[in-house]
Amino acid sequence: MFEKILFPTDFSDVAKKALSFVKQLRTAGAEEVTVMHVLDQSSLDTLSAIRSVPDYLTIEKDLEARASEEMKFIENELKEVGYKVTTRIEKGFPIREILRIADEGNFSVIVIGSHGKSNIQEMLLGSVSEKVVRKAKNPVLVVKR
Repeated sequence: MFEKILFPTDFSDVAKKALSFVKQLRTAGAEEVTVMHVLDQSSLDTLSAIRSVPDYLTIEKDLEARASEEMKFIENELKEVGYKVTTRIEKGFPIREILRIADEGNFSVIVIGSHGKSNIQEMLLGSVSEKVVRKAKNPVLVVKR
């Protein structure tokens, strides 16, 4: 039923819970997972406005390095349960990038946490996940807190 999964993550606790669901889908016949993380362009733009260019570039590289470490951990966990795993770190606006990758791949389902890391997202009832549900052409499994 769900052979190929797109798993966008912000490394939050809810995303970790969603990862558990992705693992469980392996027993239901899922074979491939694309794990993606988006370096949020709006956060990067804010940083560039308050930091000098060398500071901004250092911070961006640090964010990429941390994301890469987290992605490697998730990739290993998924490979342990038998998945073929692809990882992607994108830079842009999360909703746009998730939908773009979803459109590019032939995904059976998108598995996403209901809320992200930021308090603003929590006040807006998980704005990214809500927009993915509304705009994605694929089925979406939203994992609650």
